[in-house]
Amino acid sequence: MTLTRFDIAHQRLRNQRISAATLGKPSEVVGWLGAVQAQDYAGAKWALGLRMQGATDDDIDQAFAEGAILRTHLMRPTWHFVTPTDIRWLLALTAPRVHAVNAFMYRKLELDSAIFKRSNVALAKALRNGNQLTRNELREVLREAGIATDDGLRLAYIMMHAELGGLVCSGARRGKQFTYALLDERAPQAKALERGEALAELAVRYFVSRGPATVQDFAKWSGLTLTDAKRGLAAVSAQLRQEVVDGQACWFSTSTPLAQDAPLTAYLLSVYDEYISGYKDRSAIGEAEVDVKLRALGNALSYIIVIDGQIVGTWKRTFRKDAVVIETNLFTRLTTTKKRAVAVAAQRYGDFLQRSVVLA
Repeated sequence: MTLTRFDIAHQRLRNQRISAATLGKPSEVVGWLGAVQAQDYAGAKWALGLRMQGATDDDIDQAFAEGAILRTHLMRPTWHFVTPTDIRWLLALTAPRVHAVNAFMYRKLELDSAIFKRSNVALAKALRNGNQLTRNELREVLREAGIATDDGLRLAYIMMHAELGGLVCSGARRGKQFTYALLDERAPQAKALERGEALAELAVRYFVSRGPATVQDFAKWSGLTLTDAKRGLAAVSAQLRQEVVDGQACWFSTSTPLAQDAPLTAYLLSVYDEYISGYKDRSAIGEAEVDVKLRALGNALSYIIVIDGQIVGTWKRTFRKDAVVIETNLFTRLTTTKKRAVAVAAQRYGDFLQRSVVLA
């Protein structure tokens, strides 16, 4: 069989658990996907809620506060949600690549191994015995240890280095402020894997949850070298199905039947949603002019509207006292039926927030 780009889009919606939202817990969604991009915390919560049945924003907050899902830097130099079970082997596999990307900034900010050693000692002492501190509180801890953090960027890279080294991760939020905690205390059940095992595990998670996808897609998403991405794929290729599309090998799960989502189903996807950020080549979910329109808005990874697996526009939300106002920016004229589908998707987001919806 020959897959069309529409087939690929529908299959990705299903495998990512967007059109087949059967998972019950935030940790199950994160575990299924391996990791979920999460620098925009509010958006990342909706990315999880969209893939669950009947989830609310409060449910995600509770899981985060309890440590059922953690937030840290790994893979690419950005925050991701990850489960406590997976965090150590993922860090061991991907942190060296992130350090390589960060090397220029380490030098620019005059951060060397001696400073990182001193900062890690100070952080570990301040956070031990379950103590969870905000970034500003840790700024003072580092200042007292004689480590300059006047430049907010310097503090950010010190904390990222501590995350990548497996020293700290997210604690529970204090009000709207994020805190840090010791990883050993937050995720005592974290497992370790040999590097080859980790490559294979990440590859199978990726292709099963995001396929059909290419090895280039996997390398881009994971931040691994193409050589390592190919090694991971080779280790699990017998568990996957391959189809050649436009001269490129696409890989996906052998156990998932080919999907055909209802063509009039609409989804309001979060900024940085894995349906967008999980691939190097996004041509399966939008014509070339769609990418041009997104970039013209100043961000190719916007909050997007998807119908029939294809990007049809963007959306943004503002909040009133008891309501969320959703404003759409459509790239094409929609039929009345498709407009109704967007309204249904907007209401689902309102239900997640437990607010009424005003659709502009």
